[in-house]
Amino acid sequence: MADRPLSPHLQIWRWGPHMLTSILHRVSGDGLAIVGLALLVTWLGAMASGEAAYAAFYGFMTTPYGYILMIGLSWAFFNHLMSGLRHFVLDIGAGYELNANRMWSIASPIIAILLTAALWAYILNK
Repeated sequence: MADRPLSPHLQIWRWGPHMLTSILHRVSGDGLAIVGLALLVTWLGAMASGEAAYAAFYGFMTTPYGYILMIGLSWAFFNHLMSGLRHFVLDIGAGYELNANRMWSIASPIIAILLTAALWAYILNK
């Protein structure tokens, strides 16, 4: 048996923006599932437990740690959304040209950051 890899591995691939976008897509999806579900269950539990529990939950969520958590979740949502739309376009057969793929791989996380900033500017200025 030959002492070599059966398929190309990381030594021959160059890192590109599409790889980072793919990793961010997976991380943001996991973050939405795990952290988002934990936050949802905590919120529902606080509402079901009465005014004191909800006040404690609300008190934590309005601290800087709570805002970081909510901003992170909203970024994860928008990042996963933009990357999902990118993958949708790829699934219909468009965007496989190298320049288009690179451009949308770079634009996807940037648009997510801009949408997150716009959402929180709206929320904080309301």
